[in-house]
Amino acid sequence: MSKLKYDKKTGRLLFTKQMRKEYTILFPMMMETHFRILQPCFNSCGYHAELLKTTGPEIAQTGLKYIHNDTCYPAILSLGQMIYALQSGKYDTHKVALMISQTGGGCRASNYIHLLRKGLVKAGFDYVPVVSINMSGLEHNPGFHVDLKIIRRLAAGVIYGDSLMYLNNQTQPYEINKGETEKLLFSWTKKIVDIINSGKGISTKDISKNLNLISSDFSKIPCDRSIKKVKVGVVGEIYVKYAALGNNGLEEFLRSEDCEVYLGGLLSFVLFKIDNRLEDIKLYGGSIFKKIVCTKLMNYCLKLENILIDSIKKYPQYSTPTPYYELKSLVNGVIGYGDKMGEGWLLTAEMMELAHNGYKNIVCAQPFGCLPNHIAGKGMIRRVVELTGANIVAVDYDAGAPKVNQENRIKLMLAIGKENLEKDSKKETK
Repeated sequence: MSKLKYDKKTGRLLFTKQMRKEYTILFPMMMETHFRILQPCFNSCGYHAELLKTTGPEIAQTGLKYIHNDTCYPAILSLGQMIYALQSGKYDTHKVALMISQTGGGCRASNYIHLLRKGLVKAGFDYVPVVSINMSGLEHNPGFHVDLKIIRRLAAGVIYGDSLMYLNNQTQPYEINKGETEKLLFSWTKKIVDIINSGKGISTKDISKNLNLISSDFSKIPCDRSIKKVKVGVVGEIYVKYAALGNNGLEEFLRSEDCEVYLGGLLSFVLFKIDNRLEDIKLYGGSIFKKIVCTKLMNYCLKLENILIDSIKKYPQYSTPTPYYELKSLVNGVIGYGDKMGEGWLLTAEMMELAHNGYKNIVCAQPFGCLPNHIAGKGMIRRVVELTGANIVAVDYDAGAPKVNQENRIKLMLAIGKENLEKDSKKETK
């Protein structure tokens, strides 16, 4: 058993170099395809990471028991999933660490790590180290480092995940042979995992080559696009927007209602966070080194964004994501760029983007306790509707919200969407 070491100033339990060799690092699920690809990004850098895929009401109940029940719903679920894993008996808890991200912003997501440590003490797991993955220098551990090697792999994982998500969501509703798109999705996910595990597929040249192959393969799936579907976009707080555990299987529900579902990619959120760091340095000052690093990272991610867009736009049947700075310009004069806590102005921009790209039926996923989301999401709906004519419904998600009530609200939105689709179809035939 590794000897436990603590930070002398804060008393925080450290993740040591010896632990890196011996420990399994657990991290919670948020985006199924993306996170299956991100897991080997850590493993290929010498860590033993494992993605938690558990579901069920017991996770929320565990979170409510050990995390303050007035905190936001994403914290209750993500932290509850980790504590539930420790209690499951599946792991040697003396050989396990937990990993969670910190954005460094004003959102409570940056403070999840402290809630988790308190929850671990309460649950009797105070000897389990918690690793912070962040770009803000918030916490350091001798056995875990966010270096260039892991940054490049994670960036590649994000771009591969976004490509697969965009193409899968725009192909599956129209496929002639049911299940063919999902089969290709799993096939390419496995290929990308194997490529990253082998230490390849990370350079921009390799990424471009692989993204072009992915787009080509999805474009070859036989589809019937003559049947018009209700197009639905999903926005909201990042966890509840993407995680089936957090939104009660929202994507699958929308597909069962015969809709085409569109979600903005994770890369836009990454660019938003880097952009905020640069704005902070511009307004309030900061180290030259930090500015140089953030600028290089921003340019690198923008280059990846261009590669992604170029790989998809070759096929006119697919909508491509809006370039970041063009996305940002959509909310100029609509919401201030100073609104950057949580998803900030990006959430409003995504609603505008969806409406402009033909996805005028929008579900805004609102988790309990997420104040930034309620301001930039629900608080901006009226203005977005005035500007775009979008059909938007805000749906609240928390441990006590009945799934049937959520689905009924969405069905009312879809009913309006179907009426609008029929009106548009009649206009086209005249």
